[in-house]
Amino acid sequence: MGLHDTLKALSDPVRRDILELLKSGRLSAGDIGKHFDLSAATISHHLNQLKKAGLVLETKYKNFIFYELNVTVFEDVLIWVSQFTGGKDNEN
Repeated sequence: MGLHDTLKALSDPVRRDILELLKSGRLSAGDIGKHFDLSAATISHHLNQLKKAGLVLETKYKNFIFYELNVTVFEDVLIWVSQFTGGKDNEN
């Protein structure tokens, strides 16, 4: 799970929408799927890509799988991006 996988996962608008949903807390795959006009298999694919990139964590409870944000990966991306600004405000 490297930066390449993270950026690739973030490039898809459906996956970004899933991450937006998870900002409010963990959700089951079924609850996530209710927000989209997509098949369960397609939602599962997007969740697997997010998991592969380390952007979400998966927890199993009985017959349910819950997903939640993995904020440490977001922190790593912010640190990587910040190297290009040098910590300075953009001056025009």
